[in-house]
Amino acid sequence: MSDDTDRHAMKMAKKKAARDKIMASKEGEKGLIIVHTGPGKGKSSSGFGMILRCIAHDMPCAVVQFIKGAWQTGERTLIEANFSELCQFYAMGEGFTWETQDKTRDIAAAKKGWEKAKELIRNPEIKMVLLDEINIALRYDYLDIDEVVAFLRDEKPEMTHVVLTGRNAKDELIEIADLVTEMTLVKHPFRSGIKGQKGVEF
Repeated sequence: MSDDTDRHAMKMAKKKAARDKIMASKEGEKGLIIVHTGPGKGKSSSGFGMILRCIAHDMPCAVVQFIKGAWQTGERTLIEANFSELCQFYAMGEGFTWETQDKTRDIAAAKKGWEKAKELIRNPEIKMVLLDEINIALRYDYLDIDEVVAFLRDEKPEMTHVVLTGRNAKDELIEIADLVTEMTLVKHPFRSGIKGQKGVEF
């Protein structure tokens, strides 16, 4: 072997040994509170990716959509048509707040979604619950952040994962979360006059 090949092999062997040592120290498992937030695209997409992983592992899961309920999205069509026995899907929202223009109605829809979310999370048979765009409902105070935090902290079953998506996640939610990812906007086609497209946005 050449010197470069030898050096590469030695470097990778050291990396593997270090990585194996780190992995050997990680033995615990728990149900995670996962937050996907930030101004960039991909928050819901990432959440649905996790739901599809659960489905692939035959893990019962559920989705509650807090805002996009009026849309017939690709992920909803796919799950309801093919995986309804593994994934319960509830589209509880009525669209974005500027579409309904009715705060009372928005609050009622958000509260109805939260009641369904609590029911699903309390069910120990369900291993992951995606609360899609709940951060928007929390941002506009359609839901009480203290109530949501207290429920997740005190009532969520130990091994249940809960994924919460949407911009502007509240500090209180970030504080109790186990995993927080902030999507950063670098470029977006909308700013160049390109509308939301099937397969990309919905």
